[in-house]
Amino acid sequence: MAETIVFFNKDVLIIKPATKSSVMLRLIVLVFSMVFGVYICSICLKQISMQTKNKFVDIEVIERPCYNTLVDRSQIPFLHYPNPKTFDRSECAGNPVRLFAILSMQRSGSGWFETLLNSHINVSSNGEIFGSKIRRSNISSIIRTLDSVYNLDWLTSSSKNECSAAIGFKWMLNQGLMEHPNEIVDYFNYNGVSVIFLLRRNMLRRLVSVLANSYDKNAKVLNGVHVSHVHSHEEASTLSKYKPTINIASLSLDLREMEETAMKALEYFNGTRHMILYYEDLIKKPSKLIEVQDFLKLPRMKLTSQQVKIHKGSLSKHIKNWDDVNKTLYGTSYAKFLEADY
Repeated sequence: MAETIVFFNKDVLIIKPATKSSVMLRLIVLVFSMVFGVYICSICLKQISMQTKNKFVDIEVIERPCYNTLVDRSQIPFLHYPNPKTFDRSECAGNPVRLFAILSMQRSGSGWFETLLNSHINVSSNGEIFGSKIRRSNISSIIRTLDSVYNLDWLTSSSKNECSAAIGFKWMLNQGLMEHPNEIVDYFNYNGVSVIFLLRRNMLRRLVSVLANSYDKNAKVLNGVHVSHVHSHEEASTLSKYKPTINIASLSLDLREMEETAMKALEYFNGTRHMILYYEDLIKKPSKLIEVQDFLKLPRMKLTSQQVKIHKGSLSKHIKNWDDVNKTLYGTSYAKFLEADY
């Protein structure tokens, strides 16, 4: 134990034990020194560790599109900058692309409408891509196909060039669309896809067109080849000579089912950014095409098509059992379909 030596004179030497408080003070100083030393060492070790890790950190550069300051900021979610795998957009990589889908039913004018859109220099509408069953076999196949189209990797005769401003396709209601409405609505909203509904008011005219087209699939009236659309008045006149016989027993039910399908689609996809077009309005009001271009935020152009309408004029000229049809629908809510609408 530590001791204190005290001298009082030459002849006397007294050895005095150290006090307890002095020993305790030394212990406290010793413990504090040890703790402080450990703290300093830990800080040094952390700094060395961080410096070592930083040498191996990969720096990822994220390219972000430069938005045009003149663009309405509310439209940014609908502007896309695709990075296709099949070609290089080169100088057009900074040009935004808008995505759209035409939702329709067979024989509702969607083919004619799509040719009008594709006459615009900045639009590529890629046709009925879900006509192939394998592409709509499940929701995963549908999403993969949509990704390919909207990334500009879906190459068709309608594809314009790397500077396309609007990319889309037409989707029939009976091609997987109504089986997965929630997933498709989520996809459309997440990716900023604008929806164009193209429907027919007169379902009786649609029924005539469906039956005539079905007949020609087997008859192949034009030179042994089935065609759904024609580009000359002579071809249209030849096809229109066939007059289908309509099943009177199921007529009202058939018309009701067509209307309910259209209404159900409008209900399912009401939560998307959309516009509703009717074939009859497009026929009678060319200004509707301006509304479409404004909806897609495209520069206005005159849109044209080489397709020729097949069934013109009164339906009485195109239905074999017209008297029976007229009698069946007269006085019902479907009587309006009997009148000429364009």
